[in-house]
Amino acid sequence: MNPSHDTTVLVVDDIDANRYAMGAVLRRAGHRVVPLATASATLVELDLRVRNGALPDAALVDVGLPDMDGIELCRRIKAHPEIALMPVVHFSAAAGTPRDRTRGLDAGAEAYLAVPVEPEEIQAVVRAALRGARFRHDADARAGRLARLATATAELHAASCPQELADTAAAATAALVRCPAAALVFGTDGTLYAGGPPRRRIGTAAALSVLLQRSMAGRVGVCSLPAPDPLWPPGILWAGPGRGEVRLVLARTRADQPPVCLAAPVRAAEDQDTRALLGHLAEATAQAAESLRTAAEERHVALTLQRSFLPQHQPRVPGADVAVRYVPASPRAEIGGDFYTALPTPDGLLVGVGDVVGHSLDAATVMVELRHALRAYATDERDPAVLARRLDRMLQLYHPEATATLCLALIDPLRGIARIANAGHIPPLRIPAHGEAAYLDVHGPLLGLGLDRPDAAPCRLRPTDLLLMVTDGLIETRGTDLADSMERLRRIAALAPHGTADLCDTLLSSFGSREDDVALLALRLTGMA
Repeated sequence: MNPSHDTTVLVVDDIDANRYAMGAVLRRAGHRVVPLATASATLVELDLRVRNGALPDAALVDVGLPDMDGIELCRRIKAHPEIALMPVVHFSAAAGTPRDRTRGLDAGAEAYLAVPVEPEEIQAVVRAALRGARFRHDADARAGRLARLATATAELHAASCPQELADTAAAATAALVRCPAAALVFGTDGTLYAGGPPRRRIGTAAALSVLLQRSMAGRVGVCSLPAPDPLWPPGILWAGPGRGEVRLVLARTRADQPPVCLAAPVRAAEDQDTRALLGHLAEATAQAAESLRTAAEERHVALTLQRSFLPQHQPRVPGADVAVRYVPASPRAEIGGDFYTALPTPDGLLVGVGDVVGHSLDAATVMVELRHALRAYATDERDPAVLARRLDRMLQLYHPEATATLCLALIDPLRGIARIANAGHIPPLRIPAHGEAAYLDVHGPLLGLGLDRPDAAPCRLRPTDLLLMVTDGLIETRGTDLADSMERLRRIAALAPHGTADLCDTLLSSFGSREDDVALLALRLTGMA
């Protein structure tokens, strides 16, 4: 096929004979010619063609136009983003100097012809200009598609679920092939999710699952193949009969993983460059799908372990009404370094809250050890101060880099007498039914420092009193003094409904955005052991 076919060239010259002669040379080479006499007429023609989407492929422009010289016309063409890639060839019958040619090239022209010139040279220069323009256009188009592929890859790995991944992959495929496309992604439970028109969850889709698995034939990597109309399930890519072949691009990272599938019309995905880009996109989708499945499996294992760390039911202890709450700082994890405990012992109720310093998995691990060590020590020792000393030694011995805060109270529910030990924690808040809420005056150093500790402080609780213990994640706000936050907590707690569960819920709703884990324990004596 002649590469000149279907190309349109503007010939801009104010002399009729020149336009005719130049046009005749170009027509013989197979170009369509649009003759124009002035620069202003050329700009109007280009504006109309931009709006109609029918841009010319090149322009031959006389330097000596009557209303605007050809060099300025070229400069204006090259300044227009939608026609800047159109090659411009200057020509002139006047004796031109090297400076004239330099000015034209500096304005953006691709070539300069000194007239008279042989027809073969005109045709060769135009061919070269068109060839260069096609190369630049193809290079820009490929760079744009590679940029879209890079953006899509980042978006694929940001997907939070199989449906979002399928939608993202389908949109990226459609952008590459410039027509409707679909993507299929398996979830961890074998559910198949479809992205594209229409967006829907397919379900187990056994037949389609078998088709995709067999198409890979035990291979890993990327596989591209056409799927004839009867083999492709209806309603996933296009509705109605006669859809024709669909190009499937499948990929998986391991043989034990289900493949992902990108689907587009064969007519839109047959050139080598497009198929290569779709292969890269399918590979990125498979990697993102595996990451999702791995994250889901790890999360399942982590949550199974995490849920064993703290009680899943409200603690029931004789002689007291106890309510507890635990809220993780991150929605992706259900546990951190904060904890609560409520244990019935022969000497009374042992209750407390604690917080291992830090927000890492290490902090959660130390928290678990502290909590279980406390339960073990409490089998033969109930004095809160003694328990705090033992936990302090345990941290020094096994976790010398860790510190923790802890507040423990041993309460006799019949007599209403409490003994409280505090290790660097927010003091407990006593909230009477009538009167002013106040923090108890109990203090001591953090656990893990090996410092001397005071004895447990006595305190009397009335049956109408509420005792509140919280970790600082509830009230701590960056830029706010802790004393101010504690005072706000005291005021809100004093006005809250006088029930343990209602108090906890009121506090959680009153202190909204949080950056740390939160543990709360509210207690009221019932007088019945």
